[in-house]
Formats: sequence, structure tokens, C-alpha cells
Amino acid sequence: MELLTTNNVWMMVCTALVFFMHTGFAFLEIGLTRQKNTINILFKNIFIITVGLLLYYIVGFNLMYPGDFNGFLGFAGFGLDAPLTAEGALDLTYNEGYTYWTDFLFQGMFAATAATIVSGAVAERMKIGAFMIFAIIYVGIVYPIAGSWKWGGGFLDQLGFYDFAGSTLVHSVGGWAALVAVYLLGSRIGKFKEGKPQAIPGHNIPLATAGVLILWLGWFGFNGGSVLSADPELTSITLVTTCLAAAAGGVIAALVNFLKYKNLDLTMFLNGILGGLVGITAGADVMTPESAIIIGAIAGALIVFAVAFVDAIKLDDPVGAIAVHLICGIWGTLAVGIFSTNPEHTFVAQLIGVACYAVFCIVCSFIILIILKKTVGIRVPEKEELEGLDAHEHGMDAYPDFRLNEH
Repeated sequence: MELLTTNNVWMMVCTALVFFMHTGFAFLEIGLTRQKNTINILFKNIFIITVGLLLYYIVGFNLMYPGDFNGFLGFAGFGLDAPLTAEGALDLTYNEGYTYWTDFLFQGMFAATAATIVSGAVAERMKIGAFMIFAIIYVGIVYPIAGSWKWGGGFLDQLGFYDFAGSTLVHSVGGWAALVAVYLLGSRIGKFKEGKPQAIPGHNIPLATAGVLILWLGWFGFNGGSVLSADPELTSITLVTTCLAAAAGGVIAALVNFLKYKNLDLTMFLNGILGGLVGITAGADVMTPESAIIIGAIAGALIVFAVAFVDAIKLDDPVGAIAVHLICGIWGTLAVGIFSTNPEHTFVAQLIGVACYAVFCIVCSFIILIILKKTVGIRVPEKEELEGLDAHEHGMDAYPDFRLNEH
């Protein structure tokens, strides 16, 4: 009982840290975009976490964890049905590490992250109503089904695919949808002139920096909680590999960017940190510190070239979500098959897992978004985009100019 209490408290702390990551995402997204769209981005982020939790309660949790399951799709029913003892009390033997209620809340915090990734990629030009419909379907149905394939004991789990905390199950699931959404939406007005990408600076880089540091802190819960207990050795090594990969990702991204463009770009430094975090997430518990540094360093280098590639194929991703979450998510998942200290983790199984999620997420997100595009539309009119989504879709200003009345 004492061990359960300790484990459960740790899991609740980690749940709070993952929840705090939504503050980091919000700060990062509004910092890297323009002032006139701040309310719009914040509204989407608040919508995702609130509606996401309700959807995870109604259908998501039991889609993702349907019980005795080893296939493609299972469902244990609507709502929550906590295991009870014969006396009607909560059955504390449900799990060695934490209670049923803690399990739901911790996993629920992960569920909303996938849609948050999409939010940043489509910033400044997507209709709020269309995004809300997409988020409901993606968080409520697509993400839980995808998660069940590994974390729910589905066919990829049986195959030997490994994703400790979500390089693929969370980040790439969001990243694939972001890629499809950006393609269908088109670029922002002024992003490309005569085929060449133009910088559209964010309005608050200090806020974006704070967002990245908050996300790094939140990753202590994201990866540390994925140990699913307060095991001293496992939680410690997981946090060490997580931090080393983040540090290496940031340093190498800044260095490679300097060698390539001859400038010290803070935003590339920040995305390098996030790339290192995403990259280590699939195998943070089965890596040596040395391997974590290598994985983070490669992720940091990938960020620079991935951002350039996304621009080269004329896709507009205002916050670098595709480079960070999709490209580094794929790399981190494959890296498990290369660097894992567990010999049962194979590169082939990791590659099959990446391919399965790619096909499923691309098809699902394309179907949802193309239907929305053909019906309600997904892009705001040109006038609204130029004047800002805050004024047209929300009737608000994030930074109103308060002045004292002069008499």
C-alpha cells in the first residue's frame, strides 16, 4: 500500500507537468506568430485541452485501452468504469504503479497534444470552426485507435514495436496530420514571393523562449511519468537521457544553422531543443547517456535541414511543427532499433510501426480535412487573414491599447 501511494503521487505529479506543457505550447505558438492572431491560437489551445479531456472520458480512454486486445480496433464502452472490489471500493490491485483514476488523467493529458501540434502548423489562416471539428474527430477517435495498437496491447505491441512515451504515438500522429493540413490549406499570404520563402517573424520571441523552457520542464512528466511508477533507477535514467538529448539537440541545431546560414538563430536553437526531446521520447528508458546525446544531436541537425526542406517544397509551417514533431518523431522511433539496450527492439519492427502510423494518420486526416474543405471550408478569406483572425473570428485584441482619458 505504501509503495502504491508513492507511485501514485509520482504519477499525479507527472500528470500536472504534462498539463503544464499546454502552457508551453501556447506560449511557443503565439510567440512565433503575429500579434494579430494571438487570441485565435490561445482559443484553439484552450479548446483542445478542455474538449480533449471530455472526449477522452466519453470514448477515447476505452478506445485506447479496450482490455483484452491484440488487434486493430477494440472498445470497452462509453465513459469510465473503474474496477471495484466486492465491497464496492476502488480495486487498488488494478495496477502496481497507480490507480485507475490516475491512469485515465495521465493518459488524457497526452491525448490533446496531438491536436496541439496541428494547431501551430495551421496558424494564421485556418477557420476556427473547421479546426474545432477536426480536433474533435482526431482527438476523440483517430488518436485513441492509433494509441491502442501499441499502448493498448494491439497488433504493433504483439509485433515488438516500441515507443516508450510517444515519439510516434503522440508526436508523429500529430505531425502527419499537420503535414496534410498544411498541404491542403496552402501558405500564408506573403510567405512565398517568386517561389522564394520569406521570413514572417513572430511577434514575441521571449515568450516563445519561455514556452520551450516550460515544455522542457513538462517533459520531465511526459517521459518520467511514462515509467508508470516511481522506480528510482528507471525514472532517474529516463530524466538524464531526456535532458541530455534536449541539450544536444539545441546546441547542434544552433551550430549547424550557423555553419549553413552564418547567423545565430535563437528560434532554430529552440526548435533544436524540442527536436532532441521528441527524438529521445521513443526510447528514453532504454538508452545510455551517450546514445541519448547522439540521438539528440542528430535530431538537432535534422531540424535545420527539415525546416529548409519544408520551405523548399513550398509548405508553410509557421512554428516548425512538421520538422520537430514529424521528422524528429520518426528519427527517434527508428533510433530505438539502433541504440536500444534491449536486444528485443529491432529496426524492422520500428520501421513497420512508423509505416503503419504514417498510412493511418495521413488517410484519416486527409479524409477529415478534405470533407471540411469541400463543405464548410478550411481557410479564412483573404481580408480576414490580412487584418488578423483575432478581430474577425473573436472580436478581441490580445494587447488592447489602454490609454487614460485626457480631460
